[in-house]
Formats: sequence, structure tokens, C-alpha cells
Amino acid sequence: MINLEKGLYIVSTPIGNLDDLSFRAKKILDMVDFIICENPIHSLKLLNKLGIKKKMFSLHDYNEDILIKRIEKYQNNSSIALISDAGSPLISDPGYNLVKDFIKKKLKITTLPGPSSIISALQLSGLPINSFEFHGFVPKNKSGIMSLVRKIENLKTTSVFFISGNRLLIFLESLCEMKMGRDISVCKEITKKNEKVFRGNSGNIIEKLSEDINNYKGEFVIVIEGNMNNSKKSLDRKIEEQITKLLKKFSLTDAVDIVHKLSNISKKEIYNSALLLKND
Repeated sequence: MINLEKGLYIVSTPIGNLDDLSFRAKKILDMVDFIICENPIHSLKLLNKLGIKKKMFSLHDYNEDILIKRIEKYQNNSSIALISDAGSPLISDPGYNLVKDFIKKKLKITTLPGPSSIISALQLSGLPINSFEFHGFVPKNKSGIMSLVRKIENLKTTSVFFISGNRLLIFLESLCEMKMGRDISVCKEITKKNEKVFRGNSGNIIEKLSEDINNYKGEFVIVIEGNMNNSKKSLDRKIEEQITKLLKKFSLTDAVDIVHKLSNISKKEIYNSALLLKND
């Protein structure tokens, strides 16, 4: 076997389907001297499938500086792989200080590109992705979520978030509260057998998710359309008031049809606003 050049190899691992691991990634993981990972128990499942046995060091948010000192004696003479539990390392995962340390010491660093739930979710969203912003994990509490919603309210670029199932409904309801009737994509278990993508505005998606309580289980990637007010005008207050009155007497579909005939505004735009008003 050819000796591997010494240095740090940032290796992307599958986000769900283990068959997505590249040939090069498998080769490097087999050749490095040791592997730095988040959770050795989790990473062991992948390595066992590949038939690879390596010494592993655990890296998390609270031990990064300690780990850097621990491996310092190996850095000049070892090939080291950095992996996360899933996907591309360093994105909302530890490892930033480790990479900075290698750069400071002028040691070799390279990357093995591969699966990323962010890119996959953008591709599945059906939304504009030529320009986007990644915001990491959605905050844990309601006030933090509302602050985040206000932050993205005027962003013209597409926004991407990570979120756990137990915060998903609160986040979607917060979007409804702010009357953000934008197109949204909620991706669950990307690349896995039970992959699901829910598309629509926040009200639509709440309805779809509510059809099965299991829909809220797991980790999700949310993609939200940017503020398109420059290209399409939002409904004015008089029309919103008209919709609200009609919803008291007619079904959602009938109310949309009536307003469409009276205003000549597209049914989609009216429906999105009507759904938000109905959920208020």
C-alpha cells in the first residue's frame, strides 16, 4: 500500500445512505493513521461496514482545545482523518479550532468533498438556490425563534436551517404569526428509505405534518424562500380583510375563487394569504 502523505484529511461521510460514501473517502479512511470523530460509537457503525479498524479520538464542542494538545505529538508524522457523525465536517460541528491549528503550523490540510444535507435540501426544495444563507440550528426557545424569523423577514436570499422535530411546529407557527406566506421546503431523512419533503407555505406544511405524528420525529433541514416583494406585491390590507370576512361564511377554496374573480390576483397568492389568515 502506498504511504499516505502526512496531514489532516477532512472527509465527508454519508448523511443517511451509507452507499453514498465515495471510493476516495473509503480509501483515505482505510489509510490514515487515526480518525478524529464526534461520536466513536456512531462512527464505528460506518467503519465496521467498511471493514476498517482504526484508533479514534472523540471531538466535541467542550474538548477541542484539549484534543489539539493531545494529538500535537502526532501532527508532524501522522495522516489524520476528521469526520462528523454525518455529512461534511465543520458545518455546525466542531473542528474549526483544529483546522486553524494545522494552518498555523503550516501542516497539510485537504478535503474530500461529499454528502451535505444543506446542498441536498436546497436541490430538493424547488426554490432559487443561486444565492442562499445557512443559519445553522434554529434556537431552542420561542423568543430566540421569533428573533430569527424577524432576522430573515427581509432577506432576499433563500435561507437554510437545521432543526429537530420537537421545535419544528413552534418554528412553523412563528412563521405563520409573522404572516410570512413564502414557499418553504421541509426535508426529512434525506437519502434514507423514508425520505420525505414537505413543500408549501408554513400553514400548508403544518397541515401535512399533522396527518401523522411520526412526521415530527427526527432531524430536519428547512429551506425558506427569500423576500420577493420586489418582484411580486403582497396583498393589500383591504383584500386581506375581504378574505377574512369570506372565510367566516365560505370554505377556503370558495373564498379564494371569489377573491380571484373580484381582484384578478393569482389564486396561488390569494390561497397562501388565506391559509395564513385562517390559521391566525
